[in-house]
Amino acid sequence: MPIFDAGRNKANLEAAKVNKDIAIAQYEKAIQTGFKEVADALAGRAILGEQLQAQTAQLNATQTTMQLTDLRFKAGAASSFEVLEAQRSLFAAQQAQVQVQTQQLQNLVTLYKVLGGGWTEAVDAQKAAQP
Repeated sequence: MPIFDAGRNKANLEAAKVNKDIAIAQYEKAIQTGFKEVADALAGRAILGEQLQAQTAQLNATQTTMQLTDLRFKAGAASSFEVLEAQRSLFAAQQAQVQVQTQQLQNLVTLYKVLGGGWTEAVDAQKAAQP
């Protein structure tokens, strides 16, 4: 070992310490990001569950309105325009419920992904290659 290295060993030690600190900071950031993603997905799941309940209640009310309007039309107390309007409202409520259900399923996939679930591209390629 050389007696005089102009501080090279000390500088290398300092560089190693700095690299270690950087690696620790990056690791902590990755952990915090993971926790944030899981928390966001869980919060989204709760919110979408409430939205789906509210949308289901609205759909039920709209279905009742449609049935009553149809009965009124058959009895001659409502016009065909009112029936068409009730059908349009029912369709809009059904469409809104499907959208919330889609968002809920997308959130479930996101939650699965951020919790570490998933598949590899190799497995997907093998499945695609099978007849």
